[in-house]
Amino acid sequence: MYLVCGEALFDFFSDNEADGPASQVNYRAIAGGSPFNVAVGLRRLGVESALFTGLSTDFLGRRLQQVLLNEGVSPQYLLDVDAPTTLAMVAVGANGSPHYSFRGEGCADRQLRLAHLPQLGPEVRGVHLGSYSLVVPPVADTLLALAQRESGRRLISLDPNVRLNPQPNIEVWRARIAMLVEYADLIKVSDEDLSLLYPGIDPQAVIEVWLEQRCQLVFLTRGGQGATVFSRQHGSWSLPACPVKMVDTVGAGDTFQAALIAWLTEQQLDSIEGLQSLTRVQIGAMLEFAMRAAALTCGKTGPDLPYRRQLD
Repeated sequence: MYLVCGEALFDFFSDNEADGPASQVNYRAIAGGSPFNVAVGLRRLGVESALFTGLSTDFLGRRLQQVLLNEGVSPQYLLDVDAPTTLAMVAVGANGSPHYSFRGEGCADRQLRLAHLPQLGPEVRGVHLGSYSLVVPPVADTLLALAQRESGRRLISLDPNVRLNPQPNIEVWRARIAMLVEYADLIKVSDEDLSLLYPGIDPQAVIEVWLEQRCQLVFLTRGGQGATVFSRQHGSWSLPACPVKMVDTVGAGDTFQAALIAWLTEQQLDSIEGLQSLTRVQIGAMLEFAMRAAALTCGKTGPDLPYRRQLD
């Protein structure tokens, strides 16, 4: 089982037509949040997963819980919270890139505290951390404590997934990511994340510093330009993006992340030792698998992550 930690929310996409009345805006709400998507994506790719998050007892929170149950995500680490569900208003640009505005202050997914930290059994092979739950209190300190406790005991993966609306202070993001990198074995990061975190600095220079710590692999996604992998043992190389009729990129990064973990699990390499043993050929196969999975998500509206059979 892989334990994914962080937010669960509803993404609201505008369905309003340009010639409709200005007084009316129609929305389509889709369950999401980066960690939520990764947990669901893992199940769809055949990997047992659980989500460690706070879920509201309101109507939307119950819907999120039902989605997780329907997808087969374990409810073992879900916490009922008497607070609202986070809402993310999504505007999709001409290139399919989403722009988010969050309504989340005081919401349920931010309410995990140190007292809520669970003890993990041997069935939990790894822990994934990512997105704005890393930087908004009190959940941010809870997840940092979890990473500190479990690093070296289980595979730790990290995806910064920077979202400035919930936390606009980039210094807070920069400081917290620097702390978490110390505990991560595998990192997935987008070129947009790095440009926000370290403007004007060559991404490779940042990643090389990360690889000097415990991290073995860093995957840099570059949208339509493909992706690059950086390995401590085998150097770096890139693959071009897979051809796709673009709808939007919502959930593509989460699909990429889930696919990396799923590949490792399928190969029985989802451990610290397994990651360290990877050959260059295996890493290339892992990257190619994740890129194909992400391309499938880009061909759909919203975070509709693929099933394992679609990648055969």
